[in-house]
Amino acid sequence: MHKSIGLLDGAAIAASSTAATSSIGIGLGLMAGVVGLHLPAIMLLAFLPVLAIAGGYGRLNAVEPDAGSSYRWVGRTLSPWLGFLTGWVNTVGTVVFMAYTTTVTGSAVIQLLDEAHLRSVLGLRLDPDSTVQCTLLGLAVLIGAALVAVRGLDLAARLQKALLVFEYAVLLGFCGYGLLAGDQPFSFQWYNPFDLPSFDALAQGMVLAVFCYWGFESVFSVGEEVREPRDASRAGFLALVVMLLLFLLAGTAFQRVLPLGELADNGAHGLTYFGERLAHQPLAALPLIALTFSAVASLQSSVIPTARGMYAMGRDGALGPVWTRLHPRHATPAVGTLLITGIAVALALVSVVIPTVNDLISAAVNAIGVIVALYYALTAVASAVRFRHLLRTAPLEGLRAVVGPLLGAAALLAVGGYLAWTFYDSTDHFELSADNGWFELTVVVLMIVTGLPSAAWARWRRRSPYFLDPTVRP
Repeated sequence: MHKSIGLLDGAAIAASSTAATSSIGIGLGLMAGVVGLHLPAIMLLAFLPVLAIAGGYGRLNAVEPDAGSSYRWVGRTLSPWLGFLTGWVNTVGTVVFMAYTTTVTGSAVIQLLDEAHLRSVLGLRLDPDSTVQCTLLGLAVLIGAALVAVRGLDLAARLQKALLVFEYAVLLGFCGYGLLAGDQPFSFQWYNPFDLPSFDALAQGMVLAVFCYWGFESVFSVGEEVREPRDASRAGFLALVVMLLLFLLAGTAFQRVLPLGELADNGAHGLTYFGERLAHQPLAALPLIALTFSAVASLQSSVIPTARGMYAMGRDGALGPVWTRLHPRHATPAVGTLLITGIAVALALVSVVIPTVNDLISAAVNAIGVIVALYYALTAVASAVRFRHLLRTAPLEGLRAVVGPLLGAAALLAVGGYLAWTFYDSTDHFELSADNGWFELTVVVLMIVTGLPSAAWARWRRRSPYFLDPTVRP
């Protein structure tokens, strides 16, 4: 694949994958229902383990840039089985994310049409909370984003940089104005993590907040296409710091403008409601446009690293050779990109059994949050094991590559494990509902165990060199 992107391109891919505007628009309302008026506190708290784990990612990428990133690093250092499952759950989690983000995108588009007074098409009333309508409309956007990704990272990065400039300008403008114009009294307790209402709130809030930071590592999946490997690490850290600042600004501004009840009740429409409280039309539509742009960019920046992760697994013989087919002109994993898109389309169509957008988002975010905590932790442990010698030879580097990642992994495993237990303990029956703990736990378990047959097939049927000797790349 071509080495076609630099520092700012990589930062744009990482930032688009993290999708701050989407996370703010749909995530802050969900978190407020859990942690109350402590959105800045939980975002600060979640940033610490993620930053520590990012140090491990950066060190691993510096010595071994690889399209498979955590899949190869965990497999080489800990176990090929764990490495395969790391790549698997990363892929499955991202596909689930893409499936529900199509719905978010469609919902945003329908809301924009409503602002333009187009409320029905061919006699059908448009409903921004209808999973069916929003999914079908979002799928068209997903397919278009995938075709741009096939064209090449340079074009995709230029598109994402343009979208990000608009998104961040809108966020900074509205949130900055909200800080001044809001009538809710400011309190430094908003930033105090020790004032969270309960350990349950801490655990679920942490998982939701980690989900908001999820995506910074996508730049490491394009490490083989970055001109300078160190730029991938810098891009990931740059994106993380920008995300933290935006989340703190938005969390504070939302709480200055919206009472807790209004913030929690609006859920997936939080940013839109926030904009309407601060401005009249047409200016009030700008946050909604920014949310739409963010959803489009995150769809594209999700399919890019996922296709490259599958390319790496196919290159190692862990998956079929179809995933390794590059576009003859653009040298992108074109077939894999289209296959991943097709799977996300199928899953999005299946998800229409969940009746409303809010329920779909709640079910997906909680499940993906636990999965992200798991594979972040595995990658962090791989970094600590691989670079443990630095504790003797270069203690400062050892803090970044060993101690920090281990502490971050322990924190994420603790909150992820506790949240999984609360899913199990919250009910005594299974029901296909986002409020049912056994349903949410089943989604998490399925994401993991579906990888075991594929790993077994790769090990004993394909006799993949990855399982025989993961230190050797075919």
